[in-house]
Amino acid sequence: MRIIVTGGNSGVGRETATALAAAGHRVLIAARDVPKSERAAAEMPGDVEVAQLDLADLASVRKFADSVDTVDVLVNNAGVLGLPLTRTADGFETHMGTNYLGHFALTCLLGDRISDRVVSVTSMNHMFSTLYLEDLNWHTRPYSKWAAYGQSKLAVMLFTEALARKGVRAIVVDPGGADTNIVRYSTGFLRWSSGLTWLRNFPQSAKNAARSSIIAATTDLPPGTYLAPVFKQFGKPRVTKRLKKASDSEAANRLWKLSAELTECDWPART
Repeated sequence: MRIIVTGGNSGVGRETATALAAAGHRVLIAARDVPKSERAAAEMPGDVEVAQLDLADLASVRKFADSVDTVDVLVNNAGVLGLPLTRTADGFETHMGTNYLGHFALTCLLGDRISDRVVSVTSMNHMFSTLYLEDLNWHTRPYSKWAAYGQSKLAVMLFTEALARKGVRAIVVDPGGADTNIVRYSTGFLRWSSGLTWLRNFPQSAKNAARSSIIAATTDLPPGTYLAPVFKQFGKPRVTKRLKKASDSEAANRLWKLSAELTECDWPART
């Protein structure tokens, strides 16, 4: 299969891309830093290509999508965590813009070329989050980077619900906690603790955390499946029941409508 992995040049995305390429799939790493992606690809087995994609810039998303002829599996993996209030090129709050809206646009733009499935990465943080559709991008509320991250991951859950209802084999996965560089743009304790060697691979390695995405990309699973570690932060991935707020069809429809308006992208009509 031809598989696109966003953010496939580091962390869980890199381990996902590596395993899929080793299994004989044709992998395209789509990430912002092309030289870094090329170095990562050079260390991977099999057929691995690289392309530039900045999910925080819809112009980049459209340019990348235009370059793709066909794809079997899209793995929406890239993400940011723990950022102060910043905005994307299109004015979206950066967690929401990168983790969700950029992937929403990408998935819709590729909708008529995805032949098999869409895999999107969430986080257990969605369980403690509330989606504020009236202020999705934090223009009126006091900002919280943790709430912003969690809200973006709840949006990913609802996005998967909406895709599944459209008949798309959409699967959402939680990799659990892992020693990765997702905190590279954050400040404070997260950034400091990421450099401590005694916390390396806590609570699990990126390789283990990638298991959910690998299973989701290659196993026969029904639309709407949610895979998460047994203990949420680590453990063998298993099919997990979603919270009511993460499978609310009305909320998913409202979020979809708002996302389509914000990104000016929508799922292609079937002919």
